[in-house]
Amino acid sequence: MTHSLPPRPRLRHPAAAGLAGALLLSLASALQAGTDERPFLDANDAAMARMMAGMAAKPTGDVDRDFVAMMEPHHQGAIEMAQAELRYGSNEQLRRIAQEIIVEQQQEIAAMQLAINAPLPPSQPSPDQATPNQP
Repeated sequence: MTHSLPPRPRLRHPAAAGLAGALLLSLASALQAGTDERPFLDANDAAMARMMAGMAAKPTGDVDRDFVAMMEPHHQGAIEMAQAELRYGSNEQLRRIAQEIIVEQQQEIAAMQLAINAPLPPSQPSPDQATPNQP
């Protein structure tokens, strides 16, 4: 008894072949980019680790202070992730959004500190227009 392989499915639409090729190229590109984006990924991993550790604040019995204690590292994590985008990203629209995130999150941290009569965090420079891929 001989076994034969089932017929290979044919792409029903010519554009499907182009799409499959584009997906393969995209995958190959992503694999190559994986090594190029290592500093960005490392910066984000570090920011996430600091954020998660900071959010594990011990409850004090004051809901408002506990909220601020958990939200401040959350906002700081967003700031650090946005800084990584400014440092390593090249999409100008995303870089502008990252700058806005930094300013807005810093303002929210300050507003939360004021709301609970806590000292304000130290001033930090505003994000700059640094050239992408420069530390």
